Amino acid sequence: MLTYKDIIKPENLVYRRTPLLTEKTLSYCPGCGHGTIHRIIMEVVEEMGIQEDVIGIAPVGCSVLAYEFMDIDMQQAAHGRAASLATALSRLMPNKYIFTYQGDGDLAAIGTAETIHACSRGENFIIFFINNGIYGMTGGQMAPTTIENMITSTTPYGRNSQLNGYSLNITELIAQLKGTFYVTRQAVHTPNLVRKAKKAVRNAFEYIKLKKGTCFIEFVSNCNTGWKKRPLDAIKWLDEVFLKEYPLGDLKVPK
Repeated sequence: MLTYKDIIKPENLVYRRTPLLTEKTLSYCPGCGHGTIHRIIMEVVEEMGIQEDVIGIAPVGCSVLAYEFMDIDMQQAAHGRAASLATALSRLMPNKYIFTYQGDGDLAAIGTAETIHACSRGENFIIFFINNGIYGMTGGQMAPTTIENMITSTTPYGRNSQLNGYSLNITELIAQLKGTFYVTRQAVHTPNLVRKAKKAVRNAFEYIKLKKGTCFIEFVSNCNTGWKKRPLDAIKWLDEVFLKEYPLGDLKVPK
């Protein structure tokens, strides 16, 4: 008779939780992309054997919870100031792998100046940018990345560009800056997209070793709670509507 120990042998395992994620239960809403993004980042860190040399920075917003789940050195930054803190750390410790983990309300609103100028200077760190088009933690308000006609708690009839302005495609703007070395937009709501996203994460960590500029990865993600949709409906809307404004793929790759 097979025992449990026989079944869990390495050759029988389809999936193994990386030990670089803490044992703390993820507190994100069901269907949220944060947990998957955490996992692939930590899997890459484990595979590269660089746990002791990685420092993550998480500012205010849902991303602030990252330090509870990633078993690496973490620093918390004030709202919008992650790029400034990352600049200091990367200059003080140039041989470390520094990354920020930021939402769209943080990065593309209060942190726009810090983000753009750090990327323009070509600071040597990675920016992981999670874009769900709203302020997820504080009540689902309109964010700079909220698209036309998108309903939020502060645009109950949909975003109106004549009243609220146009959505800000921050990643395409970042890609134009001379200081950026690698800029890509990914997603994690299907297995195939997870594989592509993990490859992009690995690319970014490898490129940081070259010290040739800032690496910027946008993850387009759903926010079921803020969007007021069931998980499957949110993914359908993400595919059919949201990704038309933010299409996936590389925007800038090393030559």
